[in-house]
Amino acid sequence: MTRQQRALRTRHALITSAATVFDRDGYSTASLTAISSLAGVSNGALHFHFANKAALADAVQHSAARQLDTLVHTHRERGGNALQLLVNTSHDLARTLAADVVLRAGFELSRSRTPAPAGPGLHQQWHAWVGAALTRAAHQGVLGEVAPEAVASFVVAATTGFEVLGTRDPQWLSHTTLTRFWQLLLPRLAAAPALTALTAAGTRPH
Repeated sequence: MTRQQRALRTRHALITSAATVFDRDGYSTASLTAISSLAGVSNGALHFHFANKAALADAVQHSAARQLDTLVHTHRERGGNALQLLVNTSHDLARTLAADVVLRAGFELSRSRTPAPAGPGLHQQWHAWVGAALTRAAHQGVLGEVAPEAVASFVVAATTGFEVLGTRDPQWLSHTTLTRFWQLLLPRLAAAPALTALTAAGTRPH
C-alpha cells in the first residue's frame, strides 16, 4: 500500500469514527481522543489530517452531503412519475439514515452545530430536491391543486422529523412508518387520475 493510499484510508477512518462519536455523544461533548482511539490512530495522526474538531465535523458534513447528492440524483436520473420518485427516494433516505452513521451524523451536525458552517446544510439540500421533485410532478400533471413549495416544506418537516425521532427509536425510520406517512399524504397530494398508479410503500425492494 502506498503512502497516499494509507493517508486516504486513515482520513476515511477518522471521518467514520468522528461521525460515530458525534452520533453517540453529540458534537459539543465529543472528544478528539475518543475519535482517534476509535479510528485506531494517534492524536498526532488525527491532527495531521484535521486541525481541530470543527474541521472534522466539516468533513463529516461534506461526506454526508455527497452521499445525499448521490442518493437523490440516482432517483432523478430514472425519470418517470415524479411523485413516485419522491416516495421512493424518501424510503431510500430513511433506510440509509438508519444504516449509515456518516449520513445520520451529517444531518445532526447540519441541524445542531453553532456556529453553522458556510453553505447550505443537508436539510436545505434535501428541501431543494423535494421542491424540485414536486415542481416536476406539477408539470407532469400528477400533482393535485396544491402549491409545490408548501408541500415541500411539509414533506421535509415530516421526513427530517422522522430522522430526529429515529435517533432514539429506529422504528421512526422504518419502511412501515414511511409507508403509513405516504398512505395518508398521497390522496391529498396527487391528482385523482394519477393516484391509483402510486405506491406508498415504494416501487423498489426494501
